[in-house]
Amino acid sequence: MPFGLCNAPATFERMMDTVLRGLKWSICLCYLDDIIVYAPNFQEQNLRLRKVLKCIQEAGLTLNSNKCSFVKKKLTILGHLVDEYGIYPDPQKTAAVTKFPVP
Repeated sequence: MPFGLCNAPATFERMMDTVLRGLKWSICLCYLDDIIVYAPNFQEQNLRLRKVLKCIQEAGLTLNSNKCSFVKKKLTILGHLVDEYGIYPDPQKTAAVTKFPVP
């Protein structure tokens, strides 16, 4: 898809919804090209990851291994830190506000 098209993100998101049909919200979350596969344990994580990768492969898509990370207990996405205990604002994103001088 050419860069610069105003509807490119929506088109890409719709394509990812189709590729991950039946998996999105039950074993993974997807926002554009960010896919999070979640599971309660390592064994289930591997099974779910295989399902997601199979769907991606069957759709003829490829992944850049340099941009992939697997089996993370903590991650930063869309300006938030996510871990097993919850979702928190990314301190790097809130630093400017917290360091702002009090009037």
